Amino acid sequence: MPPAPKTTTTPRIIKPAAGPSRIALQRPRPGSRPIAAAPRPSTPAGPHPLPSHPARPAAGRPTAPAVGYRPQFRPPPRPPGGRKRRPPRPSTPYTPAPPPPITRTLSLAEGMTVKDLADKLELKAKDVLKKLIERRMMMTINTTLDTETATMVAREFGADVEMRSFEEEILEVESSAAQEGDQVTRAPVVTVMGHVDHGKTTLLDAIRHSRVAEREAGGITQHIGAYSVEINNRRIVFLDTPGHEAFTLMRARGARVTDIVVLVVAADDGVMPQTREAIDHAKAANVPLIVAINKIDKANANPERVKTELSELGLTPEDWGGHTVTVEVSAKKQTNLELLLEMILLVTELGELKANPKRGAFGSVLEAKIDRGRGPIATILVKDGTLRIGDNFIAGSIVGKVRALIDDRGNKQEEAGPSSPIEVLGLTGLPQPGDTFQVVADASKARQISMLRQNQAKQKSLGEKGGRLTLESLQQQIDEGETKELPIIVKADVQGSAEVLADALGKLGDERVKVRLISSGAGAINEGDIVFAAASNAVIIGFNVRPDRNAAAMAEREEIDIRLHRIIYDVTDEIKKAMAGLLEPTVKEIQVGAAEVREVFKVPKFGAAAGCLVTEGKITRAGGIQARLLRDHVVIHEGRIGSLRRFKDDVGEVKNGLDCGIAFERYADIKAGDIIEVFTQEKVAATV
Repeated sequence: MPPAPKTTTTPRIIKPAAGPSRIALQRPRPGSRPIAAAPRPSTPAGPHPLPSHPARPAAGRPTAPAVGYRPQFRPPPRPPGGRKRRPPRPSTPYTPAPPPPITRTLSLAEGMTVKDLADKLELKAKDVLKKLIERRMMMTINTTLDTETATMVAREFGADVEMRSFEEEILEVESSAAQEGDQVTRAPVVTVMGHVDHGKTTLLDAIRHSRVAEREAGGITQHIGAYSVEINNRRIVFLDTPGHEAFTLMRARGARVTDIVVLVVAADDGVMPQTREAIDHAKAANVPLIVAINKIDKANANPERVKTELSELGLTPEDWGGHTVTVEVSAKKQTNLELLLEMILLVTELGELKANPKRGAFGSVLEAKIDRGRGPIATILVKDGTLRIGDNFIAGSIVGKVRALIDDRGNKQEEAGPSSPIEVLGLTGLPQPGDTFQVVADASKARQISMLRQNQAKQKSLGEKGGRLTLESLQQQIDEGETKELPIIVKADVQGSAEVLADALGKLGDERVKVRLISSGAGAINEGDIVFAAASNAVIIGFNVRPDRNAAAMAEREEIDIRLHRIIYDVTDEIKKAMAGLLEPTVKEIQVGAAEVREVFKVPKFGAAAGCLVTEGKITRAGGIQARLLRDHVVIHEGRIGSLRRFKDDVGEVKNGLDCGIAFERYADIKAGDIIEVFTQEKVAATV
């Protein structure tokens, strides 16, 4: 039987038993577009052939695809020549819409957050954040805004901006909440001004019955002194400002916080340059001025000449038909002091000085210093309100909490009312004299403002560098064309002196060399200052301070030039001579020994004697030996040793490691922990 011929199955039309006909799709040819099947009506359940796999019928009937098989779409092959790319869309640059017209003016405080700005604009915080995001500034509602950004955002919402400080914002809020009945009469603040050595401090001493003038180095006042005086059941606050030309900043600051200026003019000297300066400061501050013609007890005194010179400056005396109150006084003989005080009270009554003791304290920082054991201390003048122990405050970039209040006579106080000079303990750092002192209710907000101001000051001081040299070699380097700047680091006992000294030195210089201040601050010269001087090649100027032992050793090792002074115009004279190449022989100090005070004893003759342990060299009082008393490396007193004892015997010297008793001549303010140094001085010729 011959084999059956092979048959090939080809797609064909399959007619089901019932229902409409179905067409089995053929496999698409290469390059052809697949044709979708026409929609089909519902058919009985059962297997159906797939479009891409035509059924293979068995003998006599079509074959169905495997159960569970699912078709896969295969895209047609790409035509030769690669993928056809679409042309890029033309990019339109982003042009921000012009800002809306100005319709209002807002007062914004420094350090405000995004949420604070939204509240001021009466908007939701998300609307302000949207504007910031449009300018690619990613912030949160608690981010602090700088002045430029806050002004820009407010302008976007049609508002003009008037910026003010954090303290001014608090004053505005508290002033609006104050009641008229809270205002009371306050004591006047009187600033004593005048030329150097015209008797300002002596006049104030005569009023206070104190002896401040004898303690001033060089016979001049080097700090702002604040004193409260009771006169006829009325209180007057006096500010004693220095009269030397280097203290222009201090006098200007004194005029800003004062109600009345008392201008002291010596009857034998007349109007001097600093007298004119003081008059200008008083006029700029718009405060009344009273002239005290001092030293009328001198034989060559000529008050009429002083009045003539004052008239030429626009201060015509009342007895000449003018409006300037003049009183002829003698501070030394205490003549006409009562008349001067009566005139001060009379001018005060015309001014109607008021304050609100129920509000938080507001005032100005007069001075700042670091005290061993008590930390940073600021002398402030409370202008308005009442300052109490426990109050949180901000002074410039420094925040703190009041731990203690000490008045001008050293007594502790629980609170300080308006027009009160007071020492404040509890600061976290040293504020700058002249900074605003403000009590705050929100301590966290005050810390935020403090960090903002510190960051701004840090960014301002970044990048300052200089070149190190000594004053003796300055002239040689100028001649060789190597030196264009003299970098200086200033350290003083109090912040005000550091500021004034830095300002005085910054004004020096000529076409060849100028002075550039690297840094200034209060406190002893420490190792950090030596490292800073070594890195910036600077000269260190110490005013009323001394380097500690480690700093002195490092300065000698690094060959850092340290100049120590106690009178401020000696510093400026030395720098002037150094820049002119006219340095005189310098005075080199040779330390003989040092002793640490362990205990203090009361003795009848000297007032106080110190029980000491000699820690270096030897203590002696022979020949030209001098002694100084250091407290926290700040010079408290310089003089001679009046008594040196070993047990009960008077001795000429005491060697290292032994105990002894030391008493100064005419000085008794000694405390345990102080250091007593004995030294000699010799002149060393300047080298160029």
